[in-house]
Amino acid sequence: MWRINITCDSEAWKVSGVEFKKMVEKYQCELVGSKKMPDGNRIMSYKMEDVSEAEAFQEECTKFIGFISDFEAL
Repeated sequence: MWRINITCDSEAWKVSGVEFKKMVEKYQCELVGSKKMPDGNRIMSYKMEDVSEAEAFQEECTKFIGFISDFEAL
């Protein structure tokens, strides 16, 4: 089991939020946390079973300008 952590600032979310959500639909993952901070930044976490998918998901997240992601074993 793997957790992918994504953060982005409010401007990045305004520009790429819709496309990011479309990208997420391509993967078999579960949203385990999402928080909008007082400054507008967003923190999201997704859970996945397959390490190859987790790596692909994490890599695709970084294609959105202003999005930062990493993943870790659960």
